[in-house]
Amino acid sequence: MALGAANDGKVSLLVVVTKDLIGRLKAGDLIKAMAAEVGGTGGGRPEMAQAGGKDPAKLDAALENVFGLVERMLEQ
Repeated sequence: MALGAANDGKVSLLVVVTKDLIGRLKAGDLIKAMAAEVGGTGGGRPEMAQAGGKDPAKLDAALENVFGLVERMLEQ
């Protein structure tokens, strides 16, 4: 699950990965890629990660791109 919100020129992101996928997919890896897209940084645990950014105009693109990120990570 990936969530995002923009408020007062700031972006907040949250990614949660279910326990059955943690061996193949890490929330921290996903959040880092998403945060970079919105001009920010983030991190967390394999099952949950948070990030912030400074470019709300790119929030929709970051959320849409998470599908491709997940596909690529699961193919590895």
